[in-house]
Amino acid sequence: MLNLLGIDNPLELAVIIVGSFILAPVFGMLYRGIDRKLVARMQGRIGPPIIQPFRDIRKLLMKENIIPDGAIQWLFTAAPFIALIASALLLLYIPLFGRGALLGGTGDAILVLYLLIIPSLAFVLGGFASSSPYATVGAQREMVLMMSYEFPLAVVIVTLASRIGLVTNANPFMLATIAANPIWNLVGPLGIVGALILVFTLIVVTIGEAAKVPFDIAEAETEIAGGLLVEYSGRNLSLFYLADIIKAFAMVSLVVALFFPYNLSPLVGIGIPVLAGIVDGLFFLIKVFVVMFLSITLIRTAMARFKISQVSYIYIIAMTLIALVGSILIGIDLLVF
Repeated sequence: MLNLLGIDNPLELAVIIVGSFILAPVFGMLYRGIDRKLVARMQGRIGPPIIQPFRDIRKLLMKENIIPDGAIQWLFTAAPFIALIASALLLLYIPLFGRGALLGGTGDAILVLYLLIIPSLAFVLGGFASSSPYATVGAQREMVLMMSYEFPLAVVIVTLASRIGLVTNANPFMLATIAANPIWNLVGPLGIVGALILVFTLIVVTIGEAAKVPFDIAEAETEIAGGLLVEYSGRNLSLFYLADIIKAFAMVSLVVALFFPYNLSPLVGIGIPVLAGIVDGLFFLIKVFVVMFLSITLIRTAMARFKISQVSYIYIIAMTLIALVGSILIGIDLLVF
């Protein structure tokens, strides 16, 4: 079993499993609480306590699970489970806490890109299955948003893989290969500018994947009363809530894996495996926090919600073109330097 996963040490396997299924969701909820507190402070409010997401999950699990009249019951109930399972599956393919991914030898960035779509599809199915006009509008908006941000995200991943593929015979789409060959080590000044543009593109995509302001058009409480989730309650709503938190954590972790895969222990010369693992894990959490702050907290504090037509233009046209500019600069850098 260990050989099939590419892991020789049982202790390392246990650490990765615990990190993927326990620590990642816990820190995902913790980051959600920190995000809400920071946004409140920047808006001049006190805000909820940092542990509020944990309280929300506990409260929802205690509440009655209501299925509305006219809903497609089996699909309405299955959608939250699909969203949670797909979000948790993402954690198996993305390196976390400075360690390799549990299924890092069998998956790559393209697979992760497809897996990111499944939770959004589950939200859409749940919205349509609820028979609510508000949820239907939210589901339609989520479909537009989902199709829009896939373009710039694909450009970023293909660009990185194309550049890394020139310096290694390993699969350039594997996240392990990308971690072993950081883009910053492969390019000159012009390529660094191009890589920074790709980072900016991925930051904008991240807030869309997380469905936060200004890209929360599928929920939009002030317009469509919660949209996709307007008819959900109790356990089903808690599953969607947890799936959303895990997906956001996975997306931010993907940004770290693609552009900032460095560990701290080799730089400071820590040779003790356990101590090195703790240091790298804490360093990973710091990187995730910084990316989360820049891509979610800061943007949603400073901006108002976009219209659906604006979202389509921003992702399909503007961000895709910006990503292509970064890709072109990296290509020119290869010729010049």
